Amino acid sequence: MPGLNLTRDEAEQRAAAVTATRYDVDLDLTTGDRDFRSVTTLSFDAQEGASAFADLVSANVRSITLNGADLGVGAHRDNRIALEGLAAHNTLVVDADCQYMHTGEGLHRFVDPADGQAYCYSQFEVPDARRVYATFEQPDLKAVFAFTVTVPAGWRVFSNAPTPQPEEGPESWTYRFDATDPISTYITAIVAGPYEGTTSALTSTDGREIPLGVWCRASLAEHLDAGAILDVTRSGFAFFESQYGIPYPFAKYDQVFVPEYNAGAMENAGCVTFRDEYIYRTRPTAAQLETRANTVLHELAHMWFGDLVTMKWWNDLWLNESFAEFMSHLALAEGTEWTQAWTGFLLRKDWGLTQDQLPTTHPIKAEIRDLADVEVNFDGITYAKGASVLRQLVSYVGREPFFTGLHAYLSAHAHGNATLDDLLGELEKASGRDLAAWSRVWLEEAGVTLLRPVVETGGDGAVTRLSVVQEPFSEGSSLRPHRLAVAGYALDEDGAAVTRTFREELDVDGASTDVPSARGLARPDLVLVNDGDLAYAKIRLDPESLAFAVDHITAFADSLTRNVILASAWDMTRDAEMDARSYLDLAISALPVETNMAMLNLALRHITQASQTFVAPSAREAELAAIGDRLLLLARAAVPGSDQQQILVRAAARAAVSPAQFQAIEALHTGTDTLLGLDLDVDLRWDLLTALVRGGVADEERIAALEAEDPTMTGRQNAARARAARGDSYVKAEAWEQVLRDPSLPNDTRWAIASGFWAQAPTRPELYVPFVADYFESLEAMWADNTFHTAEDLVTLMFPSALAGYAADLDVAAQGRAWIGSHPEASAALVRILRERIAVVERQLAAQRADGATETLLLDL
Repeated sequence: MPGLNLTRDEAEQRAAAVTATRYDVDLDLTTGDRDFRSVTTLSFDAQEGASAFADLVSANVRSITLNGADLGVGAHRDNRIALEGLAAHNTLVVDADCQYMHTGEGLHRFVDPADGQAYCYSQFEVPDARRVYATFEQPDLKAVFAFTVTVPAGWRVFSNAPTPQPEEGPESWTYRFDATDPISTYITAIVAGPYEGTTSALTSTDGREIPLGVWCRASLAEHLDAGAILDVTRSGFAFFESQYGIPYPFAKYDQVFVPEYNAGAMENAGCVTFRDEYIYRTRPTAAQLETRANTVLHELAHMWFGDLVTMKWWNDLWLNESFAEFMSHLALAEGTEWTQAWTGFLLRKDWGLTQDQLPTTHPIKAEIRDLADVEVNFDGITYAKGASVLRQLVSYVGREPFFTGLHAYLSAHAHGNATLDDLLGELEKASGRDLAAWSRVWLEEAGVTLLRPVVETGGDGAVTRLSVVQEPFSEGSSLRPHRLAVAGYALDEDGAAVTRTFREELDVDGASTDVPSARGLARPDLVLVNDGDLAYAKIRLDPESLAFAVDHITAFADSLTRNVILASAWDMTRDAEMDARSYLDLAISALPVETNMAMLNLALRHITQASQTFVAPSAREAELAAIGDRLLLLARAAVPGSDQQQILVRAAARAAVSPAQFQAIEALHTGTDTLLGLDLDVDLRWDLLTALVRGGVADEERIAALEAEDPTMTGRQNAARARAARGDSYVKAEAWEQVLRDPSLPNDTRWAIASGFWAQAPTRPELYVPFVADYFESLEAMWADNTFHTAEDLVTLMFPSALAGYAADLDVAAQGRAWIGSHPEASAALVRILRERIAVVERQLAAQRADGATETLLLDL
């Protein structure tokens, strides 16, 4: 429906015609489990005689009045309310029944299977406040908001302002919130239900006492480690207030963990919502705790950069997400116990580099024509590449000038909107640097460049010249200035450890840059461009360095150095420059010495992808079995009770393919084989059971038994995943229909079933061939019948890329291209997703050919 979209031109025209001043929103959540009552009084100024429109998604509008005149409910068409003949000062009153959502958008309603209690929470980014109240749904029409919310007796309600004492009745309670400071519609919030939690407070740098709260649903309250979350929050407040030079800009700070959430979290002003998977009901690993801490700090960073100062339009979305991503890692590394946070950042950077090499890559400052463009640009470029580039910018202008300029930017535009040019202007003033050329190549151009070392030596083996060569990998991308370090490494005299022989930090620009400090030194065993991981680029190892890394990866004691090397090898494998099985030998060899759990998880993710999609078809069965054996051995050898042990046991379960491997997983699951220190908690038991179901070892009876033991939302989702993991064709057909065509499924359950559906794809690809034609035939319906978020995930997760190269006579890429060619009127966002999936398939096929070519070469030798 066109009214669900909004173009940039429409937004600019509306902003020129009207100025929002205040919303008074009265919500009644006691009217049933399908609809809730919404009465909006929107006060705004306008050019006299101008026309505009308000946004509202509602199945039943009761009345609409403008300046006291009844417009009739017919004024609401196609999710918009036409406003004609506006006065200088206007009051729009809209009375409507709005609908609860079960897709994590608008006002989501959830009934907890553990205790039958209902919970609601809002998720409005990008354009979904209009599903709860009548709005001017664009970020630059900020206003003051005053919410009144009526709920069943006993419920708590959270919003952007501090929670007031409710007016208590026998059946319902009413909360009347004070008005907020000016904020955008997408960061307003309503969270309501029998939430439980902990309150505290801190003193801001301006002397105000800031109330703090950490909340979750009642059935998770026993697992809510509010103390740890508040500790990170306090560290973040201290760090950000110091770095920004501005006190916390809102009246309070609630953090609410909510169910069936689509994102990791959302930076609603003073009322952040998180997916409640961050509440760990079993012992979390260090990587999980670091990830949660990073998310807590990411959302807190937004309170200044994004909420206090908000982008004018969504083309500067990166101003929100890149800054929060950069600042959260900086705060982790410098303000918390996670001092190695920039090592963990490699995981995020991997996301950005992967996204940046797709044919749909876009500049950090993307061209956003409408809301559909916004949705598909919440990606690795906006988050991870943007944060990487900001690290470069801080080095380029200097840290002190950077934060001086940032303070000036936030101060100048407080409670308002700003653009990229506003930010760069302040950084130029503070640093004296002209950032126009820097901005052009880093922020306004898409793609990535490639850096490789070239080493020349004399007869005595000493280096006569070391240079860093830069090549434009992405079509149309300019060569860029990089601030990075180049280092050399060599085995020590005992041959047991690697030591660094030199390191130089320098500016690399243009096609070739010399590294003077290496001249005259003995040729290092390994030359590493981007030592310390400061640069954002594709990094190559020269042949001698790669050969040394393959033989001695475990001799590198520093996790960051080791993983920069592994990242280079992974990128070469993705580009079909290194065969998949050589990469797998290298990556698995590094697992026993990996001490950073985020990097251990990243390595296992790459091992799974390479073994399942990059290995030559003729060798995949044997390679999968070999990897399963090696992971089982590593799991048994891991330190008892360690995070490594837990992570490797899960990885071994996911990788199991042979009868002997399933027998070993069965013994772990039943307890007949115990690993010293292994906590066989309910989440691990679900992972092991799902593997056994995938292998045909466990059946419905065992799924039902564990589900009865774990009657929680997570238990139900795990049971749904396990049931879909059964290897029968009728089970796959049922799961396929549920995922594609059952609108009643909450998204988290849908994706759990989708995960189970694909469980046999690496070992029995022929099982899935019958679904390929239906996928392409159903694309239009998938896109039309679902909200954007659901449709995007459906198109992505159900695309049959797992079959590429492994199912006979099936050319998935050709079918994708044919569909695009035969549907010229298809949504640009849908076409973008398909182009990305096709590119993934083409990369898989190239890697399979490279792996097969190496196999043939070895046989010939």
